[in-house]
Amino acid sequence: MAISGVNQVAANAGQSSGTTTSKNGVMGKDDFLHLLVAQLQAQDPLNPMDGTAFTAQLAQFSSLEQLQNINTALGTLSTSQSAQTNSQAVGYIGKTIVAQGNSFQHTHGQSDDLQYTLAQDAAGVYATVSDSQGNFIRRIQVGAKSAGQQSFSWDGRDYLGGQAPDGVYTFSISAVDKAGNSVNATQFVNGEVTGVNFKNGTAYLVCGNREIAMSDVSQVRTTPTN
Repeated sequence: MAISGVNQVAANAGQSSGTTTSKNGVMGKDDFLHLLVAQLQAQDPLNPMDGTAFTAQLAQFSSLEQLQNINTALGTLSTSQSAQTNSQAVGYIGKTIVAQGNSFQHTHGQSDDLQYTLAQDAAGVYATVSDSQGNFIRRIQVGAKSAGQQSFSWDGRDYLGGQAPDGVYTFSISAVDKAGNSVNATQFVNGEVTGVNFKNGTAYLVCGNREIAMSDVSQVRTTPTN
């Protein structure tokens, strides 16, 4: 809703105080105040501004200032929360985490236990291992498993029986029930956190050659001492 008298004095406001509109085209509280003062200076003494209209403009100015203060406070809160999250991420270093995902590290012929959950009992569970480029490595028949958290281990050999080279691999789980219907499965990975990387305000936990977002972490535990 247009404010009575504002349009008439907009030109005067620009002349008396310079260009008052912000560079981005959005009027700030200083611009609004300059415009209000110019309006008061330009009013006809024989026909002064209606008190109700003036009060309404002052109320709008007060609301504008409060909204800007709230916006500033929210920005400060966001920065504080980001700093707190980053501080928490550093605390994960040296801990073993379990996170939703399907990548794992294979080193010196050994791999972490590969974990997954089943939505219901499965008559058959099959795990497919691929390399970091998505090339097929091996398909493993895990067998029948009950609903809930499960795990299996890969001996590091490919479908020809050869030893797979060290590197990052992925796995996927497919499962069926007794009737041959598909059973939902969710893959999880684990590993010891050795560092933290910060990208675009998001903290990623470093586990070997992998980066895991903090939001994907479901469990944290103390790394066993050998």
